[in-house]
Amino acid sequence: MDTDTQPSKEVTQSLQQAEQASNKAAAYNDLIRKIITSYQSHELVANFTACGQSIVSCGIVTARPIFTFFVEQLRTTSDPDVKIEIGKQLLELIQPQVVAFEEQDTSVKLILADAYEETEDFTSSAKVLQQISLDSSQRTVSDDDKARVWIRIVRCYLEEDDATSAMGYLNRLKGVMTNISDKPTKVMFQLSQARILDAQRSFLDASRAYHDLSFDSDVDEEERVRALSQAMICAVLAPAGPQRARTLARLYKDDRANQVEEFSILEKIFLDRLLSPEEVKAFAAKLMPHHLAKTADGSTVLDKAVLEHNLLATSRLYKNIGFDQLGELLNVEGERAERYAAQMIEQGRVAGYIDQIDRFIFFEGEGSGQRKTGQTERVVGKELRQWDENVRGLAEEVERVTTMIQNQHPVCVISLNTKKRSKN
Repeated sequence: MDTDTQPSKEVTQSLQQAEQASNKAAAYNDLIRKIITSYQSHELVANFTACGQSIVSCGIVTARPIFTFFVEQLRTTSDPDVKIEIGKQLLELIQPQVVAFEEQDTSVKLILADAYEETEDFTSSAKVLQQISLDSSQRTVSDDDKARVWIRIVRCYLEEDDATSAMGYLNRLKGVMTNISDKPTKVMFQLSQARILDAQRSFLDASRAYHDLSFDSDVDEEERVRALSQAMICAVLAPAGPQRARTLARLYKDDRANQVEEFSILEKIFLDRLLSPEEVKAFAAKLMPHHLAKTADGSTVLDKAVLEHNLLATSRLYKNIGFDQLGELLNVEGERAERYAAQMIEQGRVAGYIDQIDRFIFFEGEGSGQRKTGQTERVVGKELRQWDENVRGLAEEVERVTTMIQNQHPVCVISLNTKKRSKN
């Protein structure tokens, strides 16, 4: 933004008169109003900065109320770039006496943060808000006031997809939330917590947080529907398995579910139906960038979620299937299908076992949800269990025949036992 670097002659003369006036407050306030109403944006920065410098030089007692009015007028300026330029200059100006102008310093930082947000520079807004003194001996800062600042910082970082920085300030909020009476702050805390869980790919926890928020009567109806939509998206992206199945069931049974656009794909997943590439592509168009981020194996979060779901759906349709045939169903290579199946079996999300010699996967119903820690804990196949049953049956049959011989021919059994003892 091009601005004049020097104040106008008229403003310079008015400042000299205000400095000599007996009623400095009235003189400065009239000049501040004139600057706001009479000068264009490119002239405001130089004139306002010069005015601020003059006010501060009047002495703390005189300057403080004038500076308060000065900051209030700055807030009425419509151009965010002007607010940013003037705000930065004012903060530098009062920095040497910040203790005396602490309240005004806070007001300027809030104005500056608003202006940065208007220009979508959320990182700069967060950094300015972090500089606000919330533990002051000069003024009382309530837990509600602290929470409002911290929640703004959290939201700014989330706008920049910086969940790590946002989490640091959310943790500060957790320490004061029991003392918070402001309902909008409480709602924003719940929403921010859900968004951070979502950004960290803790999709099951995020889904539950969004779903709980969708029932909050303090939230607007439109926002509740949006929260329900996000709950469904997170449930779809969560790792397939028993835990996700319970989350899907809760969402599917929600009376409002069919009002949400994502209900169709959620229903297919809940009913264990295979997802087509077209359905996945349409769903992907609604997702945030972090939902489409690459994972360690080169696939996106969505790709992995869909692949795992289709594999789980396949386990409902087949008792066994070859690696290559499974790969065709999942639209991946056979080896990759086998790796995903092995991982899900090992994590207890699918029950079954793998025959790597014959390149077959055997499915055995619902997974337990418990991670397998070793080979001995692997769910055995039907053939092995049948072998155990046959051995047990044979042993029981031998025992039964032996008992019958003893009952019908006791003399022979006694004679045999006597001969064995004599030999020994």
